[in-house]
Amino acid sequence: MSAGLLLQRLSLRMRLALAGGTFLVLALVIAFFGLSLIFERHVERRVAAELTLHLDQLIAALALHDGKLVLDRQPVDPRFTQPLSGLYWQVESGGEVLRSRSLWDTELDLPPLDPGAPVSRTIPGPQKTSLLAIEREVVGGRKLGNRTLLLAVAVIRTDIVTATAAFRRDMLPYLLLLGLLFIAATILQITLGLRPLNELRYRVADIRQGRARHIGDAFPAEVLPLTRELDELVASREEQIRRAREHAADFAHGLKTPLQAMAGDVRRLRERGEDELAAQIQSLAMVMRRHVDRQLARARMAGRSTGHADIKTVAERVVAVLERTARGETLHWDRDMQSGISARIDADDLTEVLGNVLENAMRYAHETVTIRSRRAGYDAFIEIADDGPGIPPDNVDYVLGRGSRLDQSSG
Repeated sequence: MSAGLLLQRLSLRMRLALAGGTFLVLALVIAFFGLSLIFERHVERRVAAELTLHLDQLIAALALHDGKLVLDRQPVDPRFTQPLSGLYWQVESGGEVLRSRSLWDTELDLPPLDPGAPVSRTIPGPQKTSLLAIEREVVGGRKLGNRTLLLAVAVIRTDIVTATAAFRRDMLPYLLLLGLLFIAATILQITLGLRPLNELRYRVADIRQGRARHIGDAFPAEVLPLTRELDELVASREEQIRRAREHAADFAHGLKTPLQAMAGDVRRLRERGEDELAAQIQSLAMVMRRHVDRQLARARMAGRSTGHADIKTVAERVVAVLERTARGETLHWDRDMQSGISARIDADDLTEVLGNVLENAMRYAHETVTIRSRRAGYDAFIEIADDGPGIPPDNVDYVLGRGSRLDQSSG
């Protein structure tokens, strides 16, 4: 399966979650390295300020003795006197080089600079270390014989790297906590953002179940065009049903006259003694009338599909009528119907359906007719049974076929 097809099959919730998660991870990674870089630059500036202070002290301590460049006093930091301590200074002037004892037998490679403000840069140090150096080129006054001096104070970068690593370790839990908060906010945002779609699904289900006629306009502006289109679709469907009922009625009225004419022809044929031909024509007319009645019933039920009927109320009314018949008085009617169960059907249509089935059960029952109703989720179930002979197993498939029946004697 291609990535594009897989993405199309993902739900909106999953798409938003993936997009939000991707950008969240990217933002956290950028924040981690960005804040680390800012912290490292901050530490470098603090270290550079300290090195600049050492550089100013170094310049103040320089002097000429017998034409040679010397230091009147050593810098106060004891690391300058410890070999390879990581803190160094060096002064160059006219081929003379003065350096701290910490450099031991190593000289710093200092490229020439333009006179002016101190310059911060990274240079190689003893034992292949990396140093952060503050360099400055100055011209001494009469005290130094107007010499051009190149001075540098440097510190090993290990301390800066160590401080940055410690900052990253301390920062990581807070970034993870921030990520969890963003994830929670994203879940809340997705839930609130998709809530109108869930409400739209419930409204559509209400229309399908017949509990509502339209969706309405109580939706955000982004969803409102869709709801209006769905309402237009529902209205268009109702209009189509109305026209279908009208066409079915016109169809029935159009066949009424030919059927009446056929009935007159059957009567005249019987008067002439052509009973066999009359029976054939009458049989065809009855088939045509059943088709007309069936189409009218289907159109009527489609037009009433948005109605509701209480199953127990309708069934009790039908049973009450059947109990007053000669056959119904001899039977026991076992009722087990739950209250409050409604079906999406017009009450008259449900009465007609239950009347046909219950009358059939009453005709073939020996002693008892049972009627039960129950609800399972959104579905309503009605069960009608009798203790009569039932359908032979070999004929079940046949009798369940469209237009098939076993008893041809009843109407």
